Amino acid sequence: MNRRMVFAAGLGGTGLVAVGGIWRVTRMPDGAFEPWVAAGNEVQDVRLDAFRHAILAPNPHNRQPWLIELVGQDEAIVSCDLEKRLPVTDPFDRQITIGFGAFLEVARIAAAQRGIAIEVDLFPQGEAQPRLDRTPVARLRFGGQEIANPDPLFDAIVHRRSNKEAYDTARVVEPALLDDILKSGGEGTAQSARIGPIKDEILSSINAELATRDAYMESVDLMRIGHEEVAANPDGIDLTGPMIEAGIVTGQISREQLADMQSNAYKIGVEQTNETHGSVPSLIWIKTPSNTRADQIEAGRQYVRANLRATQLGLSMHPMSQSLQEYSEVADSCRAVHELLGASGEERIQMLARVGYGPRTGPSPRWPIVTFVIPQTS
Repeated sequence: MNRRMVFAAGLGGTGLVAVGGIWRVTRMPDGAFEPWVAAGNEVQDVRLDAFRHAILAPNPHNRQPWLIELVGQDEAIVSCDLEKRLPVTDPFDRQITIGFGAFLEVARIAAAQRGIAIEVDLFPQGEAQPRLDRTPVARLRFGGQEIANPDPLFDAIVHRRSNKEAYDTARVVEPALLDDILKSGGEGTAQSARIGPIKDEILSSINAELATRDAYMESVDLMRIGHEEVAANPDGIDLTGPMIEAGIVTGQISREQLADMQSNAYKIGVEQTNETHGSVPSLIWIKTPSNTRADQIEAGRQYVRANLRATQLGLSMHPMSQSLQEYSEVADSCRAVHELLGASGEERIQMLARVGYGPRTGPSPRWPIVTFVIPQTS
């Protein structure tokens, strides 16, 4: 659900990195990925065990907006860290709310693995509109008389990725595999000739975002450039790897250069973003009957289930969120995508993602679970 621009091409100076800099350009911020490993170590409190998996859920710009308050012995209140919203590209917090849907579903799957059911009361104080506020997104009760059956998607949680690399467009995704994904979550799929018009709108919205200063800077401000920034702030849009580190060392990549829309780094980023996002072997989308907070939560639940099933099937998945956003510069593309995908009246396309065969990628960084647990107030 987050977007990553890769600025690795054209760094001719990488060969100038001194021998003493080799360690720096190949170093990765291992601590930022520890939560993906820690999720495999069961803890006694089933709530913390469930949430250690839930924090691995996909979410916009990898903002990780969860606040968790443990109540008594078997309840928890989940709310939004209001500083983690995206006011420019997600002005009504629709995408952030979808992220909470994914979070809650992963928590449910993890608790079910231990035979524990979760009762979820969404927005117990009413749906926050037009933006989220400090009231709870959900109140959860763990346990009770009901026994939950393990979910077959559980083993995919720690392997799930939002693969933002170029996909192999020559390799067809079998319709049976897409149908299999839809059984877990989703509303429709598209392949072959039908993709063309939809992809045009996807790329149009992406380029509109890259050309709109405020929208683009919302991403730049959240970029973690190099292993040191990722280690210090394991959230946002991570730019890591030998080419990025070499670009930092040689002075060819910096936040100032990326913010300069006339710079070579910016132009390379635009070119590579179009290349990767334009590799669309197939699409999957999620449509809801309206656009309530409950609809958005349901879309997140369906999306993460589809993503987990795609993971099990050896497929990559990556949201094309730009074409569904609500700020003015992408309004035309948003309307066009809804028409192309058959949404009418109050129906809302909540998620649109490309699906295909991509290269193996690592996980996105995460803050540890203790970061999100807040003192009990009730």
